[in-house]
Amino acid sequence: MFRRLYAWTLRLAAHPRAGLALFGVSFAESSFFPIPPDAMLVPMVLARRDRAFRYAAICTIGSVLGGLAGYAIGALLLESVGKPILAFYGAMHAFEDLAVLYQEWGLWLILIKGLTPIPYKVVTIASGAFHFDLLVFVLASILTRGVRFYAEAALFWYYGEPIRRFIERYLTPLAWAFLILVIGGFAALKFLF
Repeated sequence: MFRRLYAWTLRLAAHPRAGLALFGVSFAESSFFPIPPDAMLVPMVLARRDRAFRYAAICTIGSVLGGLAGYAIGALLLESVGKPILAFYGAMHAFEDLAVLYQEWGLWLILIKGLTPIPYKVVTIASGAFHFDLLVFVLASILTRGVRFYAEAALFWYYGEPIRRFIERYLTPLAWAFLILVIGGFAALKFLF
């Protein structure tokens, strides 16, 4: 299963619309979708190292714009759309606890959570719901998401072929570890707040 997905992603990297697919996943992940764009970014960079930083830019832009969509959901559609999304991910408890923390630590919450496997959509929806300063939200999102995606792209660009061989050799355990990390991010919402 993981090998087919990996092979599909490598083929996608060569497709003319690869960047568009990466943008779509990055956008959706910041507002409602469960799979982080890293799952596409890493194999795409390994397949096309010459496009590593272009892919990082696409992820960053897509994620920040998706974050603005999440912000709008929180600010304008919290009851009808935002809360069902948060409930789907089991994040309502974390969301309610964020209200208190946002008053004092809003910027730091955005900066820290944008770098971690904790679902960024919770932060984007909460930022809108708590009417966090939009300009600060956008700047913090650009910084935190940019650092994350450019660091990944630089790492896989620089160490490309050895990392590619390592990933291909240990693909199944690495894929399971990544899946556990994503699930752990959702579980952390329940225990951190």
